[in-house]
Amino acid sequence: MFSDTVRYVQKRIVGIETEFGVTFSHQGQRRLSPDEVARHLFKRVVSWGRSSNVFLENGARLYLDVGSHPEYATPECDKISDLVAHDKAGEWILNQLVSGAQERLNEDGHRGQIYVFKNNTDSANNSYGSHENYLTPRDVDPVTYEQYLIPFLVSRQIYAGAGKVLFDGRNTRYVISQRAEHMWESMSSATTRSRPLINTRDEPHADASKYRRLHVIVGDSNMSEHATFLKAGATCVMLSILEDHGQILRDLTLENPVRAIREISQDPTLKAKVRLANGRDLSALEIQTEFVERALKYRDSKGLQPEEDRALDMWANTIDALWRDPDELWREIDWIAKRRLIDEYRQRSALALTNPKVAMIDLLYHDINPARGLFYRLQSSNQAERIISDDAIREAVVSAPQTTRARLRGAFVKRAKEQRRDYTVDWVHLKLNDQAQRTLTLKNPFKSHDERVDRLIESL
Repeated sequence: MFSDTVRYVQKRIVGIETEFGVTFSHQGQRRLSPDEVARHLFKRVVSWGRSSNVFLENGARLYLDVGSHPEYATPECDKISDLVAHDKAGEWILNQLVSGAQERLNEDGHRGQIYVFKNNTDSANNSYGSHENYLTPRDVDPVTYEQYLIPFLVSRQIYAGAGKVLFDGRNTRYVISQRAEHMWESMSSATTRSRPLINTRDEPHADASKYRRLHVIVGDSNMSEHATFLKAGATCVMLSILEDHGQILRDLTLENPVRAIREISQDPTLKAKVRLANGRDLSALEIQTEFVERALKYRDSKGLQPEEDRALDMWANTIDALWRDPDELWREIDWIAKRRLIDEYRQRSALALTNPKVAMIDLLYHDINPARGLFYRLQSSNQAERIISDDAIREAVVSAPQTTRARLRGAFVKRAKEQRRDYTVDWVHLKLNDQAQRTLTLKNPFKSHDERVDRLIESL
């Protein structure tokens, strides 16, 4: 199953790509199309690099994706706390774009407000994603994902889901996950046509002889810093176990992962059981408990990286609380926090779940404007658990992680912009578009210092 020469990645590169929803409305009426809104948002971006697809000084990528969705991809992070900070930095950067675009639209006589939502479905039930990326050794056999990682990802939504009021054509109900209804395969090389839980396209953005990039596209976008840390951290723990032969894990292969993810999402009581390939029936809580118990045994025998260690403690505590009463986690978990808001509002106003005002609360929870979004109202009144500080987010807006390849990319972009030099950048390459066409290839995402890059920057 695994090469004897590979144990596991001691430090892991992780990243999150987030697609945002946009709209422009006045008194509840849409005044501009999403395409028009996105074009106004990205006017400033185009001025940075003559394109709507740019890499920033913090090492991140910002671009306009299919369907007029702004997308922000964090730089390579080797600490989960850095990942949380840079994920939040994406919201701050989008808010900066909104401020300028709002001013221009008002000057042009457009009445209304730009809204940017960090969610996964729009009013027409179109879905857009939050994709997680994890660097893994190439020697890992992807077959192990079906046995262990797919059941983990399917059941992980009980603490990673963002929650949604769902109308399925017959009934309106509150579900745990926004993405669950839109997944159609376990693993596939496609991302939009079939929407698998794991995308298997082999694009490591690193030395392909050593690494793969595990592209997880099943997760919801999280507003909660705690949920983001827990989601990514627990996944890193699972990968560490799998990459160290995974022999302490029992096979929990699901009979039908696509059916299972929907069944779990549609039961916020967490009692629904899903069928395993061996005929057993387990709930998501039982599956997650199995993984947590095995992870704790693994840590006792092998140890974990410090932030994985912290994530495992959070994971174990979360599962314990979910067994007792999910509502204990209203400060930490998005789907629980949002449900609490909706329930309180419905009780005060005697509203049915089908009332349009309930749908508005569902949406405004994901508004990334800190002065307006419902999640940020909770956070500002100390009703949302923090993982990082605003100072850390502020730093992540302008600076790349200092311990990964992103530091080199960010330094190059910053210097080239200061010197008004024409350049091209992607995840692996730095290129000066001058007569010499100097290009550097950086295949090691862990390498944060490189004399070649220093010389190139000094020459600008």
